[in-house]
Amino acid sequence: MPEQTAPRTRRRPAYERAVATADRLFYEQGIHAVGVDQIASAADISKASLYTHFRTKDDLVVGYLTGRSTAWQEHVAAELPSRGETARDRLLAVFDMLGEWFVLPGYHGCPFINAEAEYGEGHPTHEVTLAHRDWVRQLFEGLLTEAGHDDPTGTALQLCLLYDGAMASAQADATRPWAAAARSAAGRLV
Repeated sequence: MPEQTAPRTRRRPAYERAVATADRLFYEQGIHAVGVDQIASAADISKASLYTHFRTKDDLVVGYLTGRSTAWQEHVAAELPSRGETARDRLLAVFDMLGEWFVLPGYHGCPFINAEAEYGEGHPTHEVTLAHRDWVRQLFEGLLTEAGHDDPTGTALQLCLLYDGAMASAQADATRPWAAAARSAAGRLV
C-alpha cells in the first residue's frame, strides 16, 4: 500500500492573488504609492506573471475599481431587501450600510473618489468611476420612483451628494456620525 501523504493545499491562481493584493494595497496606500514590484512581491508572483494578466498598471487599477464596484453592488443587492418594507426604508438603509462600512477597521474612504483625486478625467479609471456613480444614482432614482416621489431624478442627485459627502467626511474625521447625519438629511428629502 502506498504511503499516505498530507493533502496539498491549493494556492489561488496568480490572477486572483494579484487582484486581491492590488485591491488591498491600492485601497490602503493609494494607487500612485503602490508599484507593480510591490504588488508582485506581496502576491508572491513574478512581474512577468502579473503582466501576463494585466498589460499595464492602469489595467490592474481598472480591475481593482471594477471589482470594488461589483462587490458593493452585490452587497447592496443582497442586503437591501431585508433592510426595510418600503422603498423609502430601503433607500435610507443605504446610508445605514455606509455607516457600517465607516466603522470597519481600515476604512480609507471611497475608492472611486480616491481614484478620481489621483487620476481624474482622461484616465481609464474615470469611466469605471462614472459607471459606478451612475449605478448609485440609478439605485436612488429607482427607489424614489418606487416610493412615488414627485422628482426622483433631481432628488437622486441630491442623495448622491449626501452619499459622497458622508464617505469623504468619514475618511477625514472618523469621530463623527456622518452616515447618520446623511441618513437624516435624506429622510427629509424623501
